[in-house]
Amino acid sequence: MAGTRYPRWHTASAQGPRERNADAVSAYALAGAPGITFALADGVGDDPGAGRAAQTAAAAAARTPVSEGPVAAILNAQRALRELGGTGDAVLVVAMPFAGGYRIAWVGDARAYAWNGSMVRRLTVDHTLAEYFRSRHQPYTPRMEHMVTTSVRTTKPHEIGTSEVVGGGLLLTSDGVHKVLPPATIDELLGDPGRGAAALVETAIAIGGSDNATALFVEQPEVDVAYVVTERFPVAA
Repeated sequence: MAGTRYPRWHTASAQGPRERNADAVSAYALAGAPGITFALADGVGDDPGAGRAAQTAAAAAARTPVSEGPVAAILNAQRALRELGGTGDAVLVVAMPFAGGYRIAWVGDARAYAWNGSMVRRLTVDHTLAEYFRSRHQPYTPRMEHMVTTSVRTTKPHEIGTSEVVGGGLLLTSDGVHKVLPPATIDELLGDPGRGAAALVETAIAIGGSDNATALFVEQPEVDVAYVVTERFPVAA
C-alpha cells in the first residue's frame, strides 16, 4: 500500500491483579481503505473464555470493511463470538477511518477519546448502570460503574453507541486505564512523545489499578509512511 499516509500509533497492555489479561487490541488496514481500523476489547470476567472473547471480537471488528461502517463491525464481532460458542463476552470500541477522521462505535465501558495535542475529549458514553442512573439524576453505587448494560454478545443494533471525530489524534482505553487515571493525568502522560500508551498503562497499574490496563494511542498524522511502535502485549490464556 505504497503512498498511503498512516499516523504513528502505539499500544500497550499490562496485567493487573487478575488471573490473566483478558484485554485485546487489533488493527487492520484493508487494501483501498482510507486508513487503519482499530479495535480494543475487554473480556467480561477473569477466565480463559473472557480472553478468547476479547481476542475474537477485536479481530472480527478490525477486519470489517470500512464501507460497512463501525456498527457493522460490532455486529460482526457479535457473530464471531456466537460462532465461537461458549459464554465468553467482552465490551468493545471500534474506530473506523474515513477522510479526515474516525467513526466510532462501542458497547460497554471501553472508551474512545479525541486528542488535540494537549488534552483529550471523550467521544463515548459508558454503557453502565452507573451512567444510566447518573443521566437520570438518580442515586447509584460505585459498584455500578463496573456493571455494563451492553456487551458484544448481548447488544441489539439500536443499543450500539456511535460518534465521530475529525482531525487530531485518537485514544482507545480499557477501564483499567480510564477508571483509574483522571483526565488531567491522561493529558500529561500523552504529552510525552512516543510514550503515550505505555505511560498510561504503567501509571494506572503503579498507582494501584485493580484491573488489566490497555491503551491504544493514535498520534496526529504527520508522516507519509506507516510507522508503528508496539509495546509487548500479553495475550490471555
